[in-house]
Amino acid sequence: MSYRALVSLILAIMPALAAGAGCHKQAPAATDTNQPPVVTVAKPIERVVTDYVDFTGRTDAVASVDVRARVTGYIVQMPFKEGSEVKVGDLLFEIDPRPYQAQYDHSAAVVANNEASLKLAIANNVRARNLARTPNAISQQDLDTYQATEEQARATLADSQAQLETARLNLDWTRVTSPINGQVSRYYLTIGNLVTQDQTLLTTVVALDPIYAYFDIDEGTILRVKKLILAGKQSTVRESDSIPIYMALQGEHGFPYTGKLNFVNNRIDPTTGTITVRAVFANPILAHGVRQFNAGMFVRVHLPLGQPTQALLVADQAIGTDQSLKFVYTVDEQNKVQYRRVTPGMLESDGLRVVDEGLRPDDRVVIAGLQLIRPGQGVQVEEVPMPTPAAAGSQESGAGSQGAAANASPPAGTAAPNPESRRPNPAQ
Repeated sequence: MSYRALVSLILAIMPALAAGAGCHKQAPAATDTNQPPVVTVAKPIERVVTDYVDFTGRTDAVASVDVRARVTGYIVQMPFKEGSEVKVGDLLFEIDPRPYQAQYDHSAAVVANNEASLKLAIANNVRARNLARTPNAISQQDLDTYQATEEQARATLADSQAQLETARLNLDWTRVTSPINGQVSRYYLTIGNLVTQDQTLLTTVVALDPIYAYFDIDEGTILRVKKLILAGKQSTVRESDSIPIYMALQGEHGFPYTGKLNFVNNRIDPTTGTITVRAVFANPILAHGVRQFNAGMFVRVHLPLGQPTQALLVADQAIGTDQSLKFVYTVDEQNKVQYRRVTPGMLESDGLRVVDEGLRPDDRVVIAGLQLIRPGQGVQVEEVPMPTPAAAGSQESGAGSQGAAANASPPAGTAAPNPESRRPNPAQ
């Protein structure tokens, strides 16, 4: 067969092969556009919650002391290690004691001399009084002289004893000791330097346990607290020293440290509209001698308000916004979508939002597929438990929260920072 005949045969066969192959293709399945959309619903969670507010603050030492020299002299000893923890009475500096020891010895000798003079004056006065029993043996003037001499000797002895006490104090003050338990700072002066009485700063000591946390409460929260107090739902700091408060350090999830509110200032700052509040937290020694808090740390403070109450909660993403109104979609018994206006409350630590008004415990709330539905529309329902979006996030971030495990466990219902007020859950 010639080349041209072969090409003509191939061109004649190819359309038939293509048509045969197309016969085996399956037509695409038709889409049923009348099928109702599938939405995920969940019933609200009912549990006990408490209103709370969050603030930022700073830690501060309960006590801080500037250690100054109380006598003038030269430093001869500094036995402490910079930055170490010290206890009351631990020696920090020693100022050359020799001049003060000499002054003390001199004063002690003066006291001994005056004691001897007093003994002689007492003896002479006694003999003169005995002699006065014999008529005309001694004049009244001599008796008065002996009595005055004894009294002068007593006064002189008392004066010398006071000088001895001053010398003893100065000698004691050559040993500069820590006035409190705490952590000492660095050396401000070294051995051989002259220090001046009541002027030279040697170092500082700050207390470590417990530690304060100061923060400022806005005026709106102050008014809320006052209303709760008047309604008998909140106690004051003056009435109770056990008002709980919770705290977290920078980068920590939740509020793992529990303390007590112990001070509210007596005036509102007119420039900021806030009032200073203080809480106290335990700061024990952890592993390797480390303490959790230092003075000056940035902290987040979590303050519960009022008494625990029963509330309904839904996933925050289930709440939609219609201009200034909040709403949720629910599905009724006929699987039809219902539009429900709600009054949302505070955001919980696990991502659930408190709903103050608009929901019932048996409502089926749409939590997924909101963009596919409209009020009155029929839907297919897939019911699941109410999800807690923050649960997974808390497990991930918990691994990076150093020191949380060494302290008290987080109070129930606490959460990561949120710009708005929230409610913790004591019963969680």
